[in-house]
Amino acid sequence: MDGILLIDKKKGITSREVVNQIVKLLDTKKVGHTGTLDPIATGVLVICVGRATKLVDLLTAQDKEYIASVTLGVLTDTLDSDGNIIKEEKVNLTDDEIINAVNSMKGSYMQEVPIYSAVKINGKKLYEYARENIDIELPKREVNIYDISIISNIERNNNHINFNFKCRVSKGTYIRSLINDIALKLHTIGIMTDLRRIKQGKFSIDDCIAVEKINNNSLITVTNVLDDILQIHVDDTLKKDILNGKIIYDSYKVDKVLFTDNNGKALAVYKKYEKDNNYLKPDIMLGGI
Repeated sequence: MDGILLIDKKKGITSREVVNQIVKLLDTKKVGHTGTLDPIATGVLVICVGRATKLVDLLTAQDKEYIASVTLGVLTDTLDSDGNIIKEEKVNLTDDEIINAVNSMKGSYMQEVPIYSAVKINGKKLYEYARENIDIELPKREVNIYDISIISNIERNNNHINFNFKCRVSKGTYIRSLINDIALKLHTIGIMTDLRRIKQGKFSIDDCIAVEKINNNSLITVTNVLDDILQIHVDDTLKKDILNGKIIYDSYKVDKVLFTDNNGKALAVYKKYEKDNNYLKPDIMLGGI
């Protein structure tokens, strides 16, 4: 059982819990997700099953698109509404000030990883440091905000300001941190109150199903998932070389190739050989799935 599942994750559960549900439903232990969604978040969660788990890194690296809800004037320890409130303040900002701050986030910048995250420092997850009240310097990572814009009215309630924005971002971007950085630009505080991932790579929320509805027929084949990569059918001689991971001559002149056998089974993804661009080397060995 090998392939990809497109799940619409519901609120209140972790991505790991979704994986555990699929393990039970499909009676297989080899399951992995591509791009964690916090419990507060819903939407596109791409799941790899069986030998397709070899695609986890490739699919995780894809751009992601979100709709996020913001409240300015409150701060929690987790930077979202699931956390404990540590500060509140009255916010007086014009619509133009907010719009300009949001729009200014477009581009690349060094984003601080939130303390309540699973990123490891010295072999220990950041949220473990937080729970033990241990101070630690938070790492920063370069992220890219490709597009961002406010998509709702800007509303004012109980001295707070609420609005929604839509964004397309690079791998590793924390929307909680993005909202915190927007608030800092506005010289105030803010949190994420809702988040929905509506796209990951080419996978849209419209393609996703609830985890409870999956079955063996829900699996998408690797060749369909990688249909944006040049696919080459090979004969049995070249198939043997590919399955053995041999470096082969590049007669296709592209950066990546998915080789398949005569039955359409995915053998391996090859990429440019950095030592000699006339050749291709194995990138992801798939074994004929």
